Amino acid sequence: MSSTDTPKRQADEFHNLDDGQGGIFRELAPGLTTRIFAGEQAMLSIVSIAPNAEGKLHAHPEEQWGVLLDGSAVRIQGGEEIAVKKGDFWRTPGGVPHTMRAGPEGARVLDIFSPPRPEYRVPGSGFGTA
Repeated sequence: MSSTDTPKRQADEFHNLDDGQGGIFRELAPGLTTRIFAGEQAMLSIVSIAPNAEGKLHAHPEEQWGVLLDGSAVRIQGGEEIAVKKGDFWRTPGGVPHTMRAGPEGARVLDIFSPPRPEYRVPGSGFGTA
């Protein structure tokens, strides 16, 4: 480590799903927000979806895994609509069109990307994909 590098404190590597703090904030779409935590080889995104809100159908080259943490939703993926409940998780290969529609109580999803999505390394809005 050079004298200009600042070592990362171990406390900076610990986070909590429920405290709403830290990460990179993005508004993905109306009623969809996320906090993003980027590492070297993987990235976590904690997505909050308002009741009955739906994201934009999109695809990206990175592999994505998702876990429904709270609420209920419909996962729209590869032309299918699949109802998911708390605790369900899924894999979305790179390039597969997908989105989520929350149930009447809303939903919270943990997404895991590998490799990290470059467009999610900065605050902003939108899914950052075509």
